[in-house]
Amino acid sequence: MCARPNILLLFTDMQRFDTIGALNNPLIQTPNLDRLAREGTAFTSAYSPCPVCVPARWCMHYGKYTRKSGLYTNGPMPADDGKSLPAVLGQVGYTTASVGKCHFLPDRQELRGFQSRLVQEECCSDPSRDDYCKFLVEHGLSCDEPQGTRSEMYYLPQVSPYSEEFHPSAWVGSKSLEFISKQQHESNPWFLFSSFIHPHPPCAVPKPWHKLYRAQLMPHAKVPANSEDLQCWINRQQNRGKHRDQGIDRNLQRTFKAYYYAAISFVDFQIGRILKTLEDSGQLENTLIVFTSDHGEFLGDYNCYGKRSMHDASCRVPMLIRYPQAFPAGEICRQPVSLVDLFPTLAAAAGADSTKLDLDGEELNGLCRGKSGREYVFSQFADAQRGIYMIVNEAWKYIYSAGDRREFLFDRIHDPEETCDKAGTPLLRDIQSQLKRTLLEYLKQENASEAYIETAQGLDWREYPLLDQSHLKNPDAGLGVQDHDALRFEHPGYTPGGRA
Repeated sequence: MCARPNILLLFTDMQRFDTIGALNNPLIQTPNLDRLAREGTAFTSAYSPCPVCVPARWCMHYGKYTRKSGLYTNGPMPADDGKSLPAVLGQVGYTTASVGKCHFLPDRQELRGFQSRLVQEECCSDPSRDDYCKFLVEHGLSCDEPQGTRSEMYYLPQVSPYSEEFHPSAWVGSKSLEFISKQQHESNPWFLFSSFIHPHPPCAVPKPWHKLYRAQLMPHAKVPANSEDLQCWINRQQNRGKHRDQGIDRNLQRTFKAYYYAAISFVDFQIGRILKTLEDSGQLENTLIVFTSDHGEFLGDYNCYGKRSMHDASCRVPMLIRYPQAFPAGEICRQPVSLVDLFPTLAAAAGADSTKLDLDGEELNGLCRGKSGREYVFSQFADAQRGIYMIVNEAWKYIYSAGDRREFLFDRIHDPEETCDKAGTPLLRDIQSQLKRTLLEYLKQENASEAYIETAQGLDWREYPLLDQSHLKNPDAGLGVQDHDALRFEHPGYTPGGRA
């Protein structure tokens, strides 16, 4: 058995924090995640450093907040500098591999420190660029929109065209356990990034998992009477882009939640297969296991869908760590943590020196033992006029949306559902001012001059014109289109789109 632990990073896409049965969700069925929570430590205030796919993954991969990348929304990552987490682990003798989604842009097949990758990415129907699509073709199956249909269908429940064994989540599970089985005979420790695209919409689950949950038994979304007042500009824009702002169908809302939950349960089933392989191969007790996600999903809360804002539904993620030697079983850490904390935590477990890498995170073991003086974590989406900024501690969350020229303040202790914005409350003026000042000081330290100004009274938010969203008055403006068809409509006499 290796003196240093193997490291397994289990990752999902767009899984909100409140979707693990053992952590106060009595409806969702996640027996294997429940096991990780029971046998490990749960970090119940884990936050994404940028609640959208590419920047969040960059932050975790390099251990730095998004200010270090200049990447605040989905787009090309900065060039790899050779100092990613898998690169650092590889330098100390680890065999490093990735299975599934990395979302490395612009080159989706780039290694960025991994020694090997098996690629499965969104919006790809090309077997020459995607290992999962190649797998489908080799088995005589269509690789057209393998994760489900987007555009008009993006946020509609769908049944996968594949049986369980050929489903995208099952492929990640199978390839992961193949890697783990092979490594039991090797002398070097290993690091595996097992990354599932689900439950990211479209939630195309295989039969019979699509009936694991039924709409009429699902709870309604959280829609307080003041929901519209709790939204910011990105919520309105996302609702339009996802074809979800022309009336609310509560039954459809619950059906979508049922399929979203089913997608999580099917991933949980794959995690169970992986854990069994670790046990059967005698590697479980010497493997540090992390489970987390890049960001959440509104699921109809506040009548919203998508991510990108700083509400907990969007920005807060699940995080579990199982490694009895360092993380006590059944423990809950409520102190805010971030995805940027995983790099120093895993590097330390591997015996790698990361002290010269200018990381923004801290070791989670020491942090939950009270050995850190850190009180806050930060998050940012977009910048300048579109910038949305967050600071959070155990008791409070403060948000500023430049496009709305508006502050939000949420009481995390007495209003954990975030139903009442306390910004502007006279008796909370000192708390709001302190959080604002600390956030602005952090942004100044990171040279975010587009976010702040310096006045005689101190730092303040740089003011921009209110973001113009008048185009939303046209119900067809801004509707999202994400077509990536392998199959083309070519039937004489018929014109795609219904227009000649």
